[in-house]
Amino acid sequence: MADDLGHRATRHAVVIGGSLAGLLAARVLAEHAEKVTVVERDRYPEGPVARPGVPQGRHLHVLIAGGQQALDELLPGFMKELGELGAPKVGVPEDMVQWQNGKWYLRNSATAHFYTGPRPQLEWLVRQRVLADPRIELVEGHETVGLTGDSSRVRGVRLRERGAGGEKETRVLDADLVVDASGRSTKAADWLAGIGAEAPHEETLDTGLAYATRVYRAPEEDPHSDARGYYIVPNPEQVYGGVVLPLGDGRHLVTLSGLRGDEPPTEEGAFEDYAKRLPHPVVSDWLSRAEPESPVYGFRKTANIRRRYDRPGRRPAGFLATGDALCAFNPIYGQGMAVAALSAVALRRALADPKRTPTTRLVQRALFDASKQAWDISAGADKKMPGATGDAVRPGPMDKAVGWYLGRVQDRAPGDPAVGAPFRAALTLTAPLTVLFSPAVAKAVLFGPVAETPAEPPLHRGA
Repeated sequence: MADDLGHRATRHAVVIGGSLAGLLAARVLAEHAEKVTVVERDRYPEGPVARPGVPQGRHLHVLIAGGQQALDELLPGFMKELGELGAPKVGVPEDMVQWQNGKWYLRNSATAHFYTGPRPQLEWLVRQRVLADPRIELVEGHETVGLTGDSSRVRGVRLRERGAGGEKETRVLDADLVVDASGRSTKAADWLAGIGAEAPHEETLDTGLAYATRVYRAPEEDPHSDARGYYIVPNPEQVYGGVVLPLGDGRHLVTLSGLRGDEPPTEEGAFEDYAKRLPHPVVSDWLSRAEPESPVYGFRKTANIRRRYDRPGRRPAGFLATGDALCAFNPIYGQGMAVAALSAVALRRALADPKRTPTTRLVQRALFDASKQAWDISAGADKKMPGATGDAVRPGPMDKAVGWYLGRVQDRAPGDPAVGAPFRAALTLTAPLTVLFSPAVAKAVLFGPVAETPAEPPLHRGA
């Protein structure tokens, strides 16, 4: 049987995992397969509320511009619907008080926007849109315990009702294509070994970053500031982070972060005391004016992990990985949801490419490429953090020169819009990293002065 994932070869596709990456992959596969089955360990809640299968769902999530564009391409009109649900839209740098590398950003006109509503709200809307397609079926409350087939081709998945332990027998769901979207804790290595195939090499980079989050209520109209959010960005010299962003309806999500051995606490009073470690009291001052509305939730699994399915190995046709099962990032950079959507766009384009047969290897390579820029940003920054561990920490041959140049970019971005705008475009995945090396930007970075920036937090626009 030819390794062809096109229209004729794929009658039934199975997607393991029903989070964003899995649902959006199913949306694309429904354009090619007669039937798509999404297998989800949880049972979905009725509305936009947190669920156990998304342990980070109570924490801060932003949908950056690259993800917005991808979602509108996959689900036309999606961003309009999200806005109608009340998800706040925050412009940068205009709406934010941001400190990075010892400098406060000028709050000039916004060149990028991101949405800051609750993660369950966005996921619920995706779920409603995707599962309305009659070609897509859902199997809830079941976990994948293995694959069927052999090292040359996957033929399906083995499922077991969740919570059944060893008491219930597994059942087989035959498939022409299986997509692993089960997240950063995927068991794909075991599944592949079970059919005599080879697991991919895992690249890791772990700073030991941990964060804690709490919901607060504060008036939308604050006489002390017209900012919609605050962001203290950690760096190798200053390892504490803090962010305040609106959820809507007067609620805000506050996240504090630190590195291993000095993690933010989940006790109520200690959480607010920890904010005093930030290099400026602006976040702590905001907390003193706000009322807590939730417990403090902690999160520790923040390592960058990339599984190299793009490299040669004894792996079967008809098996793909996407989302965090392929490439998981330190969540502090806010890329995960955007990369899930961009990966689904890459899947669509690879399957529909009229010039190339969509083999497993070619499609997997397209998915890998869709996550590469986000990895370069996340892993590139985390390499410099003290105590970082993992095989991806080792510097590459160009890291020193590129690091020197990007350091100059970051020095100029807070005060020079000619550098700040392309810098944000790259970080929000709407432009390639090469935009930072364009002639105009390179001239400003290499020869331009470091513009003056505010000495204190610019609490009002134009300050």
